[in-house]
Amino acid sequence: MGFGAHSRLHTAKVLRLSEDLPIVIEIVDSPERIAEFLPELDAMIGEGLVTLERAEILLYRAPKTPRGSAP
Repeated sequence: MGFGAHSRLHTAKVLRLSEDLPIVIEIVDSPERIAEFLPELDAMIGEGLVTLERAEILLYRAPKTPRGSAP
């Protein structure tokens, strides 16, 4: 739940179906690739908030078998 730019409360309550719910999209990549993507992101975002933060990877675990392959 959070407040938008117009001070309206956005919430994900089950009984409230809405098109203006808060959403978070996280992208983890190298600083250079993120910098390349920022102009495209700027063109996509009509209104909202974009933050840039450093990520500390604590654990990355890949599947033991490729997706779609039999075990």
